[in-house]
Amino acid sequence: MDNTAFLVGQFLLAMPGIGDPRFEHAVIAICAHDENGAMGVGIGNEVDGLGLHDLLRQFELRTDLVPDRPVHLGGPVEPRRGFVLHSKDWGGQDTIDVAGRWSLSGTIDVLRAIAEGVGPQQFLVALGFAGWEGGQLEGELSGNGWFNTAADPSLIYDVPAADRWSHGFTSAGIDPRLLVSSAGTA
Repeated sequence: MDNTAFLVGQFLLAMPGIGDPRFEHAVIAICAHDENGAMGVGIGNEVDGLGLHDLLRQFELRTDLVPDRPVHLGGPVEPRRGFVLHSKDWGGQDTIDVAGRWSLSGTIDVLRAIAEGVGPQQFLVALGFAGWEGGQLEGELSGNGWFNTAADPSLIYDVPAADRWSHGFTSAGIDPRLLVSSAGTA
């Protein structure tokens, strides 16, 4: 496989003009990637009108021990399925380590732990995910649909969602205001 493969633990930033409005200014935290495909969770857009307390109440979990936080649009695949990107200080029945940078959990035990005040110290809740079949992401990268950058977990936890896309480019030394959605021909 070429050098664009195996991006686990990195961020993908959608390039301007990606061609799919669902991914305009998207920031995807890549959690799995191998020759069979890739899976990531969107961290750049929040679901309007839905917060953590709403989700906790749906599962009849307490809300008094944790501040309400936005829920993120994780991606267009399985938009009713929840995922939690979180610090490595907590692990549950399905938690996976993502390249030693953060963890990913997708079952109710992480929400239960958060609601009880014994969950991870840092976390981001998302609905849905972004997925690619084998070779698809590599094609999109070589077609300049995405820019990949090293993952600093502070982008997940410390930068507001609305600023993650521009912050991702800036931290890679690129001024996002100079990016264009199409190139001319000579």
